[in-house]
Amino acid sequence: MSERHVYEYALLRVVPRVERGERLNAGVIVYCRAREFVAARTHLDEARLLALDPRADVAGIRAALGAVEGVCAGGDAAGQAAPDGAGRRFRWLIAPRSTIVRPGPVHTGLTTDPAAETERLLDLLVR
Repeated sequence: MSERHVYEYALLRVVPRVERGERLNAGVIVYCRAREFVAARTHLDEARLLALDPRADVAGIRAALGAVEGVCAGGDAAGQAAPDGAGRRFRWLIAPRSTIVRPGPVHTGLTTDPAAETERLLDLLVR
């Protein structure tokens, strides 16, 4: 049996009009310290977003979600966060912010495969 490791995750939520308090799950960030793993996967349901706000900046929101994936991937795509370890990048991404794309609360679980868990959570909580 493969060894199970603790992981943390947070949803990425799109809040197109803060005054209405409505939000749409659009991604998940997963961090596993034991594996020095951090990844984000996103999926923007454009029809649902436009139902909440017909004037939503779809391209801008997609760019913001893509930037989160880039920070998790590291390298040139991570910009100034490139030299940081996985844990530091995760903590930076889950810090509260008042933008359209916001992280939700952090939850934990156990997994043998953090990458597969990322996909499972995306399917379960976002798609």
